[in-house]
Amino acid sequence: MLSDLNYKHLHYFWAVARAGSVTAAARQLGMTAQTVSGQISRLEQHIGRALFTQQGRGLVLTEAGRMALGYADRIFQLGEELQEMLADEQLDHTLRLSSGISDVLPKSIAYRLLQPALALPQRVRLHCTEGAFDQLLHELSSHSLDLVLADRPAPAAAQQTLQSYLLARCPVMIFATPALAERYQPGFPHSLQRAPLLLPSRDNVLRGQLEHWLDERGIRPDIVGEFKDGALLHTFGEQGAGLFPAPAFAASDITGSGKLSLLGPVTGVEEQYYAIANRRKLQHTAVQAIIQPAVSE
Repeated sequence: MLSDLNYKHLHYFWAVARAGSVTAAARQLGMTAQTVSGQISRLEQHIGRALFTQQGRGLVLTEAGRMALGYADRIFQLGEELQEMLADEQLDHTLRLSSGISDVLPKSIAYRLLQPALALPQRVRLHCTEGAFDQLLHELSSHSLDLVLADRPAPAAAQQTLQSYLLARCPVMIFATPALAERYQPGFPHSLQRAPLLLPSRDNVLRGQLEHWLDERGIRPDIVGEFKDGALLHTFGEQGAGLFPAPAFAASDITGSGKLSLLGPVTGVEEQYYAIANRRKLQHTAVQAIIQPAVSE
């Protein structure tokens, strides 16, 4: 049965898949190629599937091999993390916080929201994972994460196990290079008519608010780019590809270098930032520090 999976054999498979050949993996493992090849054959016999197939002089992964490699990556990565954690001399005096950061959340905002945990008197070791909102909620529900920071609360279907806390609201501004700002600032916001505009992708809550704001004013900009990654959007804006929205929290960071200027506010539109925690982990000291502003209101 697969419950009797030999993890040494799996490790040899993992080493070969990463090294690209049995010879290279054997050299890294300090073993003979014949021994490594034999251990992988035993693994394949045990699971009843071939993990590699011969292609010319090399090996390529089968579909089963590709799937097995994905699991092996996670298994041995966790093993390395476990070893590193247990080797920490301050283990018993360290507070660990595993935080998921929604990939639409600005990095500077994520830092601000996590800062209360970093300000705790005890030593805090932070582990941040960036990803899609739904995937992060799945990891939070399975206790792989202690907390998720996002631009929206948990959906109603998940509220039995997850609790959402509104940590901050932030007005939204339009920024551009000085040249574009000089051209489009007079008459703002109606000057945005047919102006080149960079927007977040449609899975970002802000996108819908911006489109509604533009529609209310009868403004039809020229949308020249859509970005899932906020940092990439900012980079294109900095290079003069178009005007772009950003939270007011970041205004000083955006305009500080002199490469970008503020056009004006997107009146009535704001970004909201939430902390989402598993109800079973609400007593986590670092989680409590982060959600405290919301709890106190």
